[in-house]
Amino acid sequence: MKVTLRQRKKNDKISLYLDYYHKGKRKTEYLRLYLTPNPKTKTEREVNKKTKQLAETICAQRQIEIQNGIYGFQDIEKLKGSFITYVTALAEKKNTSSGNYGNWNSMLKHLKTFCPTDVSFQDIDKDFVERFKEYLDKDAMARAGKKLSQNSKYSYFGKFSAALKQAVKDGILKVNPANGVEYFKQGEPQREFLTLDELQKAVNTECELPILKNAFIFSALTGLRWSDIEKLIWSEIQHSKEMGYYIRFRQKKTKGVETLPISDQAAELLGDKGKPEEKVFQGLHYSAWSNLKLQQWILKAGITKNITFHCARHTYATLQLTLGTDIYTVSKLLGHKELRTTQIYAKVIDDKKKEAANKIKLDL
Repeated sequence: MKVTLRQRKKNDKISLYLDYYHKGKRKTEYLRLYLTPNPKTKTEREVNKKTKQLAETICAQRQIEIQNGIYGFQDIEKLKGSFITYVTALAEKKNTSSGNYGNWNSMLKHLKTFCPTDVSFQDIDKDFVERFKEYLDKDAMARAGKKLSQNSKYSYFGKFSAALKQAVKDGILKVNPANGVEYFKQGEPQREFLTLDELQKAVNTECELPILKNAFIFSALTGLRWSDIEKLIWSEIQHSKEMGYYIRFRQKKTKGVETLPISDQAAELLGDKGKPEEKVFQGLHYSAWSNLKLQQWILKAGITKNITFHCARHTYATLQLTLGTDIYTVSKLLGHKELRTTQIYAKVIDDKKKEAANKIKLDL
């Protein structure tokens, strides 16, 4: 296969591209590098020279890759594939947990707004990555018509970068174009949770979806994530005289194998034991409708906080710390790899203590 650097007039510039020829077949790869026609100034001539040198370097590199069997016609076809379609398929694969899928889906919506017309992989370069990041930072709007929060920017750009990393793993891209682009810094996360009194109110209130209520209360009593509760099977619920009830499972998020002690009350909440391979919470599914029913149930209990399913895990963590469990133990119960992740909950408790202290005021 022979690779030739060629030029083509495009609007008011000259586009540089590679021409691949092999056994009567021809493919092109546009480099997104441009020359200024008839340069008049020294600066324009210098820029043209450096641009052409860069194109020649890429051309030589492609020839070496072809000779070594690394790059070929198949790679060119992959680069012509739809990037939006690829990201859409990745987002659908994440439809297993509410928070994760929601972030992927939101990132995809912003990507489609940023790119109203489809783009191929060969259009995705460092400049594209930086422009999408700038769009998230300055132009993207949340549902309420406000600019994105710092954590939303952090999350969406992270998902976008994860898609590019996966494309490299899948052999579509040779190099991740996000390499060298600085990520957004994560903001201080908002950890909403229920107090013990609020949790009791929820327990005493009927929910239109009883399976959803049971799963939420179980999460608040154990700290398990939605993804781990949804896939929980009866064989993972175990009991021994020494340990009492416990769950032996592999975390879906971290892939770590965990042994999680649970209270007798949490075990009783599950009802009669089913077959070993049956799901404990049969019929539990994530959807916008189930989210709505969760919020309606919480509101019916007289709680006006914006509660999602993941808030049950936050509730477990904050209640454990409030009731005196040391932070190291709470970290292990939550399955955190690093103690600093758990320290976020400790800060929430400190803030609540400060808020409580300031409630007592006298006229002195």
